[in-house]
Amino acid sequence: MEKRQDVKTAVISGGGTGLGLATALELRSRGYRVIALGFDTEPELEGAGIDFRRMDITDELALQTLAGQEPHVHLLINAAGTILHEGREHTVPGFRKVIDVNLHGTQLACLLFRQALAAAHGNIINFASMWSFFGSARNPGYAASKGAVVALTRSLAVAYAEDGIRVNAVAPGWIESRMSVNALNDPERGPAIRKRVPAGFWGKPVDIAKAACFLASDDARYITGVTLPVDGGYSIA
Repeated sequence: MEKRQDVKTAVISGGGTGLGLATALELRSRGYRVIALGFDTEPELEGAGIDFRRMDITDELALQTLAGQEPHVHLLINAAGTILHEGREHTVPGFRKVIDVNLHGTQLACLLFRQALAAAHGNIINFASMWSFFGSARNPGYAASKGAVVALTRSLAVAYAEDGIRVNAVAPGWIESRMSVNALNDPERGPAIRKRVPAGFWGKPVDIAKAACFLASDDARYITGVTLPVDGGYSIA
């Protein structure tokens, strides 16, 4: 029987839904022990062998408690994120809420799991976005938070290098997920987006999962501080 200390541990915020869940499932298929954090789940989580913890990822005490229980973490993935529609990100509380989850939640997890990651010479994969590089009239909080995640990724890659921790990010483009379903199904926006994507199609959550797994793997051992667009070429079109 495989010993627990021989099994790599991954902690994924937002791991119960969407791109985080897809990444959790991919890691499970590769033999990781996966702890997923968040509020929501999707049916695919059931029976997947993923340890789901219902948790607010901006809750410092809860995260600190979990970090204290996991002395060796090989991979931290910060996939938790929120976006607000109907102009709510143009309000003070709406903007602050998005920044708190998307940026502060990411920074908090990186800080609190640093010791466990250092013990395992582990990796951090942050989730940025194509909106890290574009402005968004509808969602200024989301775009600002994801732009900051890119800067945070670069900064922590330098700061944590002395601990043997690599820090990278993926920047998803248009992916078929719960978060993008309104745009996908919009009779005008959906086809217009697809037309702009050089690859000619929307991505699947597994495309993000596999990119994240590559950055976390030994194949990427000399890569740190990068943000990898996974967008079918959307950002260059």
